[in-house]
Amino acid sequence: MPLTLNQFLFLVLTFAAVVVAVYLIRFLAQLRRVAEEGEKTMVEVRKLSENLNELDGMVKDRLVSLGELVEASKRTAVNLSEASFFLATKVLRPSSKFWPVMLPVISFVWKQFKKRKEKKHGG
Repeated sequence: MPLTLNQFLFLVLTFAAVVVAVYLIRFLAQLRRVAEEGEKTMVEVRKLSENLNELDGMVKDRLVSLGELVEASKRTAVNLSEASFFLATKVLRPSSKFWPVMLPVISFVWKQFKKRKEKKHGG
């Protein structure tokens, strides 16, 4: 039974339509799976961005407290500098002329103290 040209063309167009429909259905199914994965990824990204915002807040708080600690350290260093300057200029420098006399006296008193302590505990 020979096919006419119209029947042959209809048969070819039917096969082409079936092939296109199959590829279209597979493409749409794949597109749906990709969309679902994209949606899951967006949920994860949203959670991660919230965690990142919390972490950013914690880091900012720590930086503020670190800045306060640095400022307190600066104030302490300045106060220590002023105290050492005071000791050097008001206490040590004026008394430095007495050191040649005071050192032998202090060493003598220290030796006597040690001897007395040894007599008490040793003898």
